[in-house]
Amino acid sequence: MTRGTTNPNRLRRMDRWIAATHGAALRRASDPLAVDLGYGAAPWTAVELLTRLRTAAPRTRVAGVEIDPVRVAAARPYEREGLVFRHGGFEVPVPGRPVLIRAANVLRQYDEAEVAPVWRQLCARLGPGGLLVEGTCDEIGRRHVWVALGLEGPRTVTFAARLGSLERPSDLAERLPKALIHRNVPGEPVHAFLRDFDRAWAAAAPYASYGARQRWMRAVRDLTADWPVTDAPARWRQGEVTVAWAALAPAG
Repeated sequence: MTRGTTNPNRLRRMDRWIAATHGAALRRASDPLAVDLGYGAAPWTAVELLTRLRTAAPRTRVAGVEIDPVRVAAARPYEREGLVFRHGGFEVPVPGRPVLIRAANVLRQYDEAEVAPVWRQLCARLGPGGLLVEGTCDEIGRRHVWVALGLEGPRTVTFAARLGSLERPSDLAERLPKALIHRNVPGEPVHAFLRDFDRAWAAAAPYASYGARQRWMRAVRDLTADWPVTDAPARWRQGEVTVAWAALAPAG
């Protein structure tokens, strides 16, 4: 069981990214079911996920899943059309195969060696075109890093921040998901990426006079020369950058 810290709007950056990048898959699905796995001591993240996903795919349903039955019972009064709460864990006890499973701030308490088996277990529950999004953020959602996985395994890593809160991009290192947080050391790809991102950020200092967003966008644009950035300026403007998993995967 996680600590269950669940501040309203904590996962807004992840939610908006999912709606923007996975909304089409949810619209195409015959049964667009999303799972908020390990929603915590209060149901806010599941409630907000439903609201945000329905802006992109109005037929989406959300199931909040928690391993603590007391938390499930406390969430039940918030059920409504399209939103239910279930007791369970990584087996994801919902009918059918979800199009989305979101697991935020869940695996941080596990050992690194346990992450890949959990990823495989969760991905095996996905339906065709499904997506698993797993990551970590701070208490109020200013800094967030997540991995997106399909049936074939991990695809991308996304770094997202309230840009005014950053002194440098490597401040996001403390929010790396469990699969990467212990790899932020010399010789590992994620360490090299954050080093290069800091250098690009420093080189983009003249753009700070136009605001942190313009400085971030310039730094990300410079990164694309050496790193496989998979998104476009429309997402960079949101304080995001997404990189192919293969470029950041642990070295050994």
